[in-house]
Amino acid sequence: MMLSVWLAAALAGAAAQDPVIRVDVKLVRVLATVTDGSRPVGDLTRDEFTLTDNGARQEIALFERSSEQTLSVAVLVDTSGSTAKDLKVEVESVQRFLKAFLGEGNEKDSVAIYSFNWQVKQESGFTRRMGRLESALNNLRGEAGTSLYDGIYLAAQDLAQRDGRKVMIVVTDGGDTTSRIKFHDAMEAAHRADGVIYPIVVVPVKNPAGRNTGGENALAQFAAGTGGQSFSVTAGAALDAAFGRILNDLRTQYLLGYYPRQVPLTRNRFHTLKLTVTRPGLQVRARSGYYGDADPAAR
Repeated sequence: MMLSVWLAAALAGAAAQDPVIRVDVKLVRVLATVTDGSRPVGDLTRDEFTLTDNGARQEIALFERSSEQTLSVAVLVDTSGSTAKDLKVEVESVQRFLKAFLGEGNEKDSVAIYSFNWQVKQESGFTRRMGRLESALNNLRGEAGTSLYDGIYLAAQDLAQRDGRKVMIVVTDGGDTTSRIKFHDAMEAAHRADGVIYPIVVVPVKNPAGRNTGGENALAQFAAGTGGQSFSVTAGAALDAAFGRILNDLRTQYLLGYYPRQVPLTRNRFHTLKLTVTRPGLQVRARSGYYGDADPAAR
């Protein structure tokens, strides 16, 4: 009886006080690629990384090198009318990448295929069956429209339901023309899914004249914001080389995780992350942040 009275009084006293610190128990995951400017570097230790959340240094609770966690890859292929000339070559390059990717790594890694023109369609769900993926790719046909942001949003929604590491590869020749989803909504969906985006822009010529440079800049922002890398290539050997560099990234990614502590809140729900390494001469690619709590008093 005395214990019940004491517990009730303690709870009442706690309720009367404003909490000083909000502790978020959700693990924030960060996939990172570290390079020396040209090649991935895969031998760093946990102590060589420094991570801040809204400027507050965080303790790294999870650290894996060359992560063996399962990897889900969503491949989005632009099938707008302007891609018709190179679509066959692009499909063949995607198939070569998938054979190399599924031929090694975790035996539970899987791939899904999406197409986007005026609409977005999942051509194949996540699978390791190469025959199913090849069939989906070989059936792609070009039509008008480019719903790029819709495609990223839909693929992110599907990736959010999956465990392990998550990557999106977007093969396209330019920007968005028919999406209902806006750029920032697609970016937020990718962040919420913990997805890393690798856009590959297949351009007919290197001269900016006639190219959708605005669309290419938007794709570069998707890559920078999620920790991926953007490529501008011509169809053929250069496209294969871009896939090869992505495959090298996937083999040498670091997985870090932390539980946010003492993070200063702002009016923005987007928390800014900064990941650096102490070893000189190296470059780090990682997500720019995540969506979490905001300060209600600052709104």
